[in-house]
This record gives sequence, structure tokens and C-alpha cells, in this order.
Amino acid sequence: MTGRTAEPPAVDAAGRAENPPSHAGAGPPGADGRAVPFRARGFAPKLNPLAAWISFAVILGLWQAGSSTGVISELAMPSPVAVVTALWKLAVSGDLWRHVGASVQRLLAGWTIGTLAGVAVGFLIGMFSWARSPGIAVVSALFPIPKIALLPLFIIWFGIGEPSKVATIAFGVFFPTAINTYAGVDGVPRSLIRMAQSFDLSMAEIVRKIVLPGALPTILSGFRISASIGIILLIAAEMIGAQYGIGAFVLAAGNLYQTDQLVAGVVVLSLLGLTVSFVLTRVERALLAWR
Repeated sequence: MTGRTAEPPAVDAAGRAENPPSHAGAGPPGADGRAVPFRARGFAPKLNPLAAWISFAVILGLWQAGSSTGVISELAMPSPVAVVTALWKLAVSGDLWRHVGASVQRLLAGWTIGTLAGVAVGFLIGMFSWARSPGIAVVSALFPIPKIALLPLFIIWFGIGEPSKVATIAFGVFFPTAINTYAGVDGVPRSLIRMAQSFDLSMAEIVRKIVLPGALPTILSGFRISASIGIILLIAAEMIGAQYGIGAFVLAAGNLYQTDQLVAGVVVLSLLGLTVSFVLTRVERALLAWR
């Protein structure tokens, strides 16, 4: 047998290698002695705001080009320039702010009532045996019902004014909030709750220090779902017996074949949804800063 035997690395008094081999940025050596590149990088998608703006610019450019060349009918789909012009006229006249203000008031009232009720019921279902079976049964039975189908019933109960519209939004917001809340409470490790009980913490302290922080990410995710449902129900409710509101404005524009104003109303709805999403994102960052 020829060649020299490799000397073992020097070790210190504790038996650790003084100069261990380094493979930073690479895997273990392969059969030929060369380092194998590290491949287990996982999936790490990143946001690219520039790509998002370019996508919007391309879509708007193609839309405008189709309208200018006559490929897209102005009656069926007005051009972006026509939509912006309609929005500007609505803003200058003040009609836009009246419609948006009425819709935002209804959305805030209905969403707040439905959210508070949903969080309360969700906590009861998630924490107490006496509320779990009845609560899950009622929520499971009523959740699949299309909430807009109950609007005529709410009109009979509360009248055609604001209460029926707010009740429709609150009823639709309640169920996803309750479901996400008790799912978040169920996801809190019970070992933490038992440990808190062993230290003789009160129920209020356990909820405030353990259950609520553990369930909060799921509850906030439910807020995003309930906000989207609230906007959908808002528009549907405003199309029945409302003088002001984005839904009433869109319905009136459609009846008069004013497609530029109709699309302008849809753009306002999109901006309203983006605003709600932005606010909820800020709330999540503030409440979940400990993560």
C-alpha cells in the first residue's frame, strides 16, 4: 500500500477539532472529493412592486389601444380615458363623495357589529364545552345560506332604510369571523393553558396572555375574509331601496346604459377593497409585532 495516511485533525483539551473542515455554502463532499452545491433552498417568492406596476400599465395600454382602434366597443367597455373622465366629473360635482361616504358608513357599522358578535361567539365555542356543540351546530346550519337571500326578510323586520342594510352586512360578516375565531382558539396549545392554570392564573389572565395572542393570527385572517364578504353584501343591499351608495350608483348607471360611470363605480369598489386590505395589513403588523 503506497501513499501517506492522512493525519487526524488536531484536537483541543475538550476533544474538539481545532481546525474543522469548512463547507460554507456547499454540501458535503461527493464521491470524487468535490463539494456538492447546496440545493435545498425551498420556495421563497418575493414581491416585485415594479413588475406589478408594469402589469397594470400593460393591461391599461392594451385596453386603451383596443378602444381607440374600435376593437373594443365603447358602449360595452369604455376606454380608461373615458372612465377617468367620468371619475373626475363625479369627484368635482361631489356625487362621488356622497356615494362613497354612505357606503363606508354602512360597511363600518355592519362589519363592526358582525365582527364583535363573531369574535364573542367564536371564543365561547372554542373555550367552553357547554357552548361548543350548540354553537357549531347553529353556525354550520346557517353559514351556507346565501345572506343576500335574507335581505327581503330583513326589510320586513327592520324596514327598507339603513337598519336592514346594516343587518345584512353584519349577518354575513358574523359567520366567517366566528369560524376563524374558534379555529384560532382551538389552535392554541393546551399545554400552555394547563401550565398557566398550574400557576393559578385567572381565566381573564389566561385569555389575555395566552389564548388571545395564540389565536390572533387566525382571527385577523378571518377579518380579511369577512371584509370582502361585507363589501359584496354592501353592494347587493344598496341596489335595493338606496338613494346613495356605490351599489345604488352602479345600478342606476347600468339602467341608463352609462357604462363609463358604471365602470367608474367598479373602479371605486376596487379602490375601496384595496384600502380595506391596506388598513388590515397595518393592523396585523401592529398587533403581531411580537412575531
